[in-house]
Amino acid sequence: MSKKYFGTDGIRGRVGEYPITPDFMLKLGWAAGMAFRKMGACKVLVGKDTRISGYMFESALEAGLTSAGADVMLLGPMPTPAIAYLSRTFQAEAGIVISASHNPHDDNGIKFFSGKGTKLPDELELMIEELLDTPMTVVESSKIGKVSRINDASGRYIEFCKSSVPTGTSFSGLKIVIDCAHGATYKVAPSVFRELGAEVVVLSAQPNGLNINDNCGSTHMGPLQAAVLAEHADLGIAFDGDGDRVLMVDHTGAIVDGDELLFIIARDLHERGKLQGGVVGTLMSNLGLELALADLSIPFIRANVGDRYVIAELLERNWLVGGENSGHVVCFNHTTTGDAIIAALQVLMALKTRNEGLAQTRQALRKCPQVLINVRFGGGESPLEHPAVKEASARVTQAMAGRGRVLLRKSGTEPLVRVMVEGEDETQVRNYAEELAKLVTEVSA
Repeated sequence: MSKKYFGTDGIRGRVGEYPITPDFMLKLGWAAGMAFRKMGACKVLVGKDTRISGYMFESALEAGLTSAGADVMLLGPMPTPAIAYLSRTFQAEAGIVISASHNPHDDNGIKFFSGKGTKLPDELELMIEELLDTPMTVVESSKIGKVSRINDASGRYIEFCKSSVPTGTSFSGLKIVIDCAHGATYKVAPSVFRELGAEVVVLSAQPNGLNINDNCGSTHMGPLQAAVLAEHADLGIAFDGDGDRVLMVDHTGAIVDGDELLFIIARDLHERGKLQGGVVGTLMSNLGLELALADLSIPFIRANVGDRYVIAELLERNWLVGGENSGHVVCFNHTTTGDAIIAALQVLMALKTRNEGLAQTRQALRKCPQVLINVRFGGGESPLEHPAVKEASARVTQAMAGRGRVLLRKSGTEPLVRVMVEGEDETQVRNYAEELAKLVTEVSA
């Protein structure tokens, strides 16, 4: 069955436009509470990022959950992966995050975690959707859920993050600039790195409800690059609004993306004999990551774009490490979902082990030139199914002889075909991309 509300990462949209409205959130809380209660006594944790609409939706969800008989524990502003972790430690049936991640303040959304700190199974999301289409009821008064607040949530999560590096680890002598995107990491991230001995300069940690992700964080790297250079820092770390994405900046001001961070972590685990299998990337992971891992005889497979699909592949193979070039990095040896703070700590540990700076360590991965051309097409049959397009794509792939790749895919939101070619020779890659884009245009006419 297809889902009406849930996407690949929960429910998300513009505040005030259905379904991101208070009345829908009330009903969603009730439906979720009813679904979770089928598993017995029901305790649900609710956290949020720093956008102003979080207060409104927190209250609506709280009313809906308690009306279904679920007890609610409020966490306040906390990174998304913190809710996943705390759902496990409090033995809750579920965790709910009110967040639109890297989007601006006028968007919001809802993410769910199971009591094990993982994404909800499809059958539970479908059950919630079915309940949304039924009349809302209220349990008898004696069974209405209770609400409490976890006052030490931040401290618990800070200690959990620190436990992902060996006891006694010190980053003394390391100067770091951290950009918290005026988001959910604004309290906990500086504390984690300072308590581990680093000198920390903090950017964008004054949330006012409206400035989350506003020209800051992992989607706007300019301020962090400038600050690293101005502070003569060793590196910079950028989080997104809800703390599940991380990008870095080396001491020269150059951006280090998710593919490079993933490689640094995977190589470190491999060299210490703790990798367990291979690495999961996505269809958009740079070919350079695949080639660099191959040089180390580390298996690599590609999942569909989205951390949900990366996690599914990791679980299926019992592997530990995967991620996206956008900065979602999953370290299953430490946690159950993408966690920006924990991923950053694993990178710092790898640098410490090798006694290298970030600029030097990243050189082992040579990113391949990548050309992406968007081709607009009208309705009707997808140009990707045209025999001439299939033949040309196969011919280009064969011509690059395993040292390049072609990816043609339809946009999920617009009538576009994305033509992407990458390989070792930039001129060749551009020529192939333009050739394929021209062909897609012709068959779409």
